[in-house]
Amino acid sequence: MFAYCIKTDASILDAIKNLDASGLGICLVIDSNSRLVGTLSDGDIRRALIKGKNLSTLVNEHLNCNFYAVSPTASRVEVLEIMHALKLNQVPIIDPAGKLMGLHLIHSLLSHQIKDNWAVIMAGGKGTRLGEVTSTIPKPMIKVAGRPILERIILHLIGHKIKDFYISVNHLSHIIEDYFKDGSQWGCNIHYLREDKPLGTGGALSLLPSVPGSPLLLLNGDLILESDIDNMLKFHQTNNYYATMGVHYYSHEVPFGCVEVDQNRIVTLEEKPLLSKIINAGVYVLSPEAVTSVPKNTFFPITALFEAALNEKRSCGAYYLDGDWIDVGVPEQLRHARGL
Repeated sequence: MFAYCIKTDASILDAIKNLDASGLGICLVIDSNSRLVGTLSDGDIRRALIKGKNLSTLVNEHLNCNFYAVSPTASRVEVLEIMHALKLNQVPIIDPAGKLMGLHLIHSLLSHQIKDNWAVIMAGGKGTRLGEVTSTIPKPMIKVAGRPILERIILHLIGHKIKDFYISVNHLSHIIEDYFKDGSQWGCNIHYLREDKPLGTGGALSLLPSVPGSPLLLLNGDLILESDIDNMLKFHQTNNYYATMGVHYYSHEVPFGCVEVDQNRIVTLEEKPLLSKIINAGVYVLSPEAVTSVPKNTFFPITALFEAALNEKRSCGAYYLDGDWIDVGVPEQLRHARGL
């Protein structure tokens, strides 16, 4: 039995002793088969005593049976998102039979092996492709499933042990800054790169306070992604790339029958063919040297950095992003992300 567990026949006094010994602020109550039946917090005990119960009262009368738990296969990213959404500091781990397998703690998830890589998120664009949707709100603050896209990106990266963030802002920047502030609510550090004029997808890097000491992660602020950022950083460093671009397979069905013609003669017919291309997915890893190549106070698309690097015969990598990837800056993709 785990140190933070007690049995259903334990008393309130037993629970108090357990809470004092573990220092976790919660007891997990299990039955004789180690199945989790409920949780008991300091607050649950106080409420029981206020109601006149004594220290010998059994805990099973005062359990919180409406607890939230995750499976052993839940990723660190998923657990952190659940904790933040539900404002939880602990989440039990149970198997399909309900047997207790462990306990996730917020401070352990946030403090374990923090990376020294910075993440820069580009959130200064006007989002003109979305029309009126972005006239009163920055595109990265559009909500999908009840949460701003930018918050989803930050939580995803925190789940991959990124703690230091720089957000480039311009259009309606106060909305972003008022929402995230210094990032302490999310257990991270957030700083802002304020663009006095639009600097493009790469130009805001020239506003960084110093050159990063490790490869820098750069992302568009309108993405929903589930990719393993750990693997992307390892891929970049293992291959010693100057710059790495995250790429994604994109398929599009031509809504018409297509005809191949040789002069005036039909050669083949193909009904609604599916075209597939490898596209720039808006996620990049840049070496410190690459970051220093960005010109100061100049409009600079990040693709210009890659074009210059290729012209100079520098080694650039293409990392194929796994998992879901949605560019929410496109109206039909936004509708897809919202399940419409």
